[in-house]
Amino acid sequence: MTTETMIAPAITRHESPERIRVWDPLVRIFHWTLVGGFATAFIVEDDLLGVHVWAGYLVLSLIAVRLVWGLIGTRHARFSDFVRKPSDVLAYVRDALRLRAPRYLGHNPAGGAMVIALMIAVALTGLSGLAVYGAEELSGPLAPMMSSLPGSWGHFFEEVHEVMANLTLALIVAHVAGVIFSSLSHRENLIGGMITGLKRKDIQ
Repeated sequence: MTTETMIAPAITRHESPERIRVWDPLVRIFHWTLVGGFATAFIVEDDLLGVHVWAGYLVLSLIAVRLVWGLIGTRHARFSDFVRKPSDVLAYVRDALRLRAPRYLGHNPAGGAMVIALMIAVALTGLSGLAVYGAEELSGPLAPMMSSLPGSWGHFFEEVHEVMANLTLALIVAHVAGVIFSSLSHRENLIGGMITGLKRKDIQ
């Protein structure tokens, strides 16, 4: 088998009898733009405040769009497709650790829980950042509200912002680890799937 034959299924952008489109363009653009926006804000921090702030606006806007798309979007983009009870998530994790977890075309129960956790963490990171920006720089949409509060509130929200940013980073590391684990368990390239939108059609 040649190298070209081995990598072709991972890079094809068209459906075939073996592959089906799962992730629509909006989901994929949201995913990778959110990665870039959060990474930019996290890396530059306050050294480039303007870039940091605009990256924060971007990720908050992305979360807002994703919330709407989670209600009206395509099948596997909807929350109803992947948000499950905590007991279902725990059962899936137990089966996954025993290498007995079933394969899902969309997000599996653990992946769905991680999507929700990341969206909440990113949103709280961005909102606390807006509070800090309003309190310490007297700028941004929350400035009128924050300017009337004691200065100690600015320090409080700064601590919250830092904790939430680090928590989000930890969740991202766990998410990547889970994607790699699932990719190996089910012998498919989940990262490639989020790029092309395509996944293997058969369900095991």
